[in-house]
Amino acid sequence: MSSTVSPLAPKHVPDMPVIAGVRLATAEAGIRYKNRTDVLLAVMDKGTAVAGVFTKSKCPSAPVEWCRAKLKGGKARALVVNSGNANAFTGKTGRASTALTAKIAAKAVGCSEGEIFLASTGVIGEPLDATKFDGVLGRLAETAEPGDYLAAAKAIMTTDTFPKVATATVKLGKAKVTINGMAKGAGMIAPDMATMLSFVFTDAPIAPAALQALLKSGVEDTFNAVTIDGDTSTSDTLLAFATGAAAEHGAPKISRASDPRLKAFVKAFNQVLANLSEQVARDGEGARKLVEITVEGAKTKASARKIAMSIANSPLVKTAIAGEDANWGRVVMAVGKAGEPADRDKLSISFNGIRVAKSGARDPDYDEAQVSEAMKAPEIAILVSLGLGKGRDRVMTCDLTKEYVAINGDYRS
Repeated sequence: MSSTVSPLAPKHVPDMPVIAGVRLATAEAGIRYKNRTDVLLAVMDKGTAVAGVFTKSKCPSAPVEWCRAKLKGGKARALVVNSGNANAFTGKTGRASTALTAKIAAKAVGCSEGEIFLASTGVIGEPLDATKFDGVLGRLAETAEPGDYLAAAKAIMTTDTFPKVATATVKLGKAKVTINGMAKGAGMIAPDMATMLSFVFTDAPIAPAALQALLKSGVEDTFNAVTIDGDTSTSDTLLAFATGAAAEHGAPKISRASDPRLKAFVKAFNQVLANLSEQVARDGEGARKLVEITVEGAKTKASARKIAMSIANSPLVKTAIAGEDANWGRVVMAVGKAGEPADRDKLSISFNGIRVAKSGARDPDYDEAQVSEAMKAPEIAILVSLGLGKGRDRVMTCDLTKEYVAINGDYRS
């Protein structure tokens, strides 16, 4: 956790309302860090539905494997998150740690171990001493309150420079329902779901299968459209919890994601995911520029996504942006290497609304001074027009600076 906040951090942090059926508490367990909170316990009421999406890494962490197995039950009573140690690549010891953590949490909350969900973030390859949770989780279960999402978000930070929270309120039937979310992530970020840790809570009465469908759909143009460095973590986890408490106030019980009554809720839910995922991009390790890359005129949306990601993950493009250099040649390179349909002589490129390349060559009206001034902005929009079809997509990323190397050069040691 950095003491210097990213210059791209949001200027406004929303007030996070209480969600009926959710209580939060944090503590210092000394897992890796000193003099800071590193454990979060979220306690949910009985009957809370849960959904999740996880990393597609072939080397997933022990908590990811635990959550995947328990997700089949569809119900959750507690979430335990620790920072400082990812409990990944830890073999049998790691699996034993998750089992012990779940056992301790289940006893503290008073539920079955199958209703406990776990997430860990931090260093890969070091054993997690789960005995440090003994006693701590018991105290947290007793003191948990319906409250402080900002403190919860701080407890799960690693190299993040600011806590990431988002909220939305919307009508579902005759009732007002709330959606609160938090996330952590600044490096080892690349889409393959979920690209970090994120947890979303709502009081809407949505069945597990419907919630799962909403979550799976919602991540595609939010968390799956963000990249910091092209590296997918072993620990990527996004969990959503629906307590159903709003049913007492007239919210209809939803069993299908296609239910037309969900239209406004889905929009708000996706807005929370989009807000959190953008905050991850804003907090990219060492970042000084937020970068939005839009590809239009592709053969398909999928093709546009691949080309946009090729640009977003190019170290040459990202370092040029860090140097405030509108080097469209590097963008051309990234388009060409993507392996997707492209025609050099139809290609046009713009930086912050200024077209620098047209029809496969430098724009005839190109003005170096004008573009150089535009590249000084903290937010850079790159538009690539392929001229081949109607496919369009956008992704978010950041620049690549010397600070990224400094952060990751001694992350473990």
